[in-house]
Order: sequence, then structure tokens, then C-alpha cells
Amino acid sequence: MLCVKTRLGESEIEGVGLFAAEPIPKGTVVWKYDPRFDLRLDMRSIPPADAITREWLMRYGYQPSDEPVYVVCGDNARFMNHSDTPNCDDVDDLTIAVVDIAEGEEITCDYARFDKRFAQDRFAIGWA
Repeated sequence: MLCVKTRLGESEIEGVGLFAAEPIPKGTVVWKYDPRFDLRLDMRSIPPADAITREWLMRYGYQPSDEPVYVVCGDNARFMNHSDTPNCDDVDDLTIAVVDIAEGEEITCDYARFDKRFAQDRFAIGWA
């Protein structure tokens, strides 16, 4: 769950992005996993014929381990875009600002730090 005020907006990185709605000082917890809001879904429970659901889960969720289990953020954190030079870092179930983030700046992270599928393949589901 997001721990700071944010807004969605058009991203120069990709489509929609997550932006700071207030200054975020370095060291601030930006997001933390909260089972009351964030879902852990097992891909094995979704029939292969349900391709739309599977694609959505792979696009907006992340795979934290080798198991085919995905986490989907229950808030707008799922719109945080990847950067090779992110302003946040991910440790365990936390996302922490590694620099001061100005109001209006896009909040970014390195998907490879927490998503096994991305770390292995740098693969993203494309939408036509």
C-alpha cells in the first residue's frame, strides 16, 4: 500500500505513471506490502484459457519468487514504472526513496529488484 501522497499522470517512460503529490524525502517508505489491500494470486489457479486475466496479472503484478505466484498492488502503486536509474529501491516488501523526490516527479523503481520474471527475461506484456 502506498505510504505517501501520489497521483497518476502521463509518463514519458510508458503510458501512465505514478507521481509524487508532495515532496518525498530520501529514506521515506513509499510503499509496503499490506495483505489487506495487496493480493497474492497463484497463476496455477487461473485457467490457461483465461488469457486476458493472465496477461493482466503479468502486466500489473510481479513475481517475487520462482513460484508462479504474483502480487498485485491494490492501489495505484501498480503504475510505478521501471527505470534503470530509479529514485526508489525495493527491499523485502518495502519500496524506499533513495533520493529526495520532488512534488510532480515520477516515482520509479528497478523491477529486477523484486520481480523474478523481469530479472530473468526483462519481459513485459505488450498491449496492442
